[in-house]
Amino acid sequence: MKSRRLALAAVLAASLVGAAPAALAFPDKPVRIIVPFPAGGATDVVARALALRLGQAWNQTVIVENRSGAGGNIGADAVAKSPADGHTLLLASPAEVAINQYLYASMPFDPVKDLAPVAKVASAPLVLVVQSKAPADSVQGLVREVKTRGAGINYASSGTGGPQHLAGELFRLMSGLTMTHVPYKGGAPAMNDLLGGQVEMFFSGLPPAQAHIQSGRLRALAVSTAQRSSLLPKVPTVAEQGFPGFDIENWQGVFAPGATPAAAVEQISQAIGQIVADKAFADQLQSQGAGPAYMDAKAFGAFVTAERQKYAKLVKEAGAKAD
Repeated sequence: MKSRRLALAAVLAASLVGAAPAALAFPDKPVRIIVPFPAGGATDVVARALALRLGQAWNQTVIVENRSGAGGNIGADAVAKSPADGHTLLLASPAEVAINQYLYASMPFDPVKDLAPVAKVASAPLVLVVQSKAPADSVQGLVREVKTRGAGINYASSGTGGPQHLAGELFRLMSGLTMTHVPYKGGAPAMNDLLGGQVEMFFSGLPPAQAHIQSGRLRALAVSTAQRSSLLPKVPTVAEQGFPGFDIENWQGVFAPGATPAAAVEQISQAIGQIVADKAFADQLQSQGAGPAYMDAKAFGAFVTAERQKYAKLVKEAGAKAD
């Protein structure tokens, strides 16, 4: 196995000199991108758009495989335990690689040692939405209204431990409100119950919320990232509305098994960088409520380290645990 990895590394290193991704010998067999969530979600949409273009660049089949469960741990574990030859990749969100290790009493893999950052691909804010008939028309208005009535507020998430849940927990800690977390098995049922009045607020992904915001059924109070979203430019950030430092980003990035040769990681990262820079790909992401956010392997690794530090602190302060 060791000799095979060394040989692969040598071939990849040689092929990197003066060649475009389409001309490289690697990959020499189909590549799998494992998505640790069901089909149709934000991570799956990004994975399929990326897989199509990687297949074209490499002149090779690139398959998207959904392996959901355990907050993304099942799919991530499958990649962590795959051969480290660059042919099995993970399209991850913050949960599997930066959050779950602090929520679960035990993990089937070590996100730091068993997965190698390859490239950041996309990023999107969450949007804090309430029913349009709710009295609050701003974050500060929501805080005042909840404190006045003195009964607290419940909020939905797509599941314990994901960015939506932790955005709610960060808001609870920063606002001082009494808030009850209501986790769902996915964003769709959470959205349905918000529309039905069973829950009162939701840090939702942009795609499922946009249609309801445009129809007037929901009111967008804020986006969760440090900067406003180009898709909702008139909606201020949470930070702008009295909560400086509030910053939760729902990003997607590619990881490989931890022992994948550096040359393979670099080649894959370069191919992804060329794809993310393409306007057609960027337009496709934006139509799904996300935006291009490329980082190469080194920058992405540093970014993920910072994300882990942020979420370790937040999970501890919130006292959050996996179901």
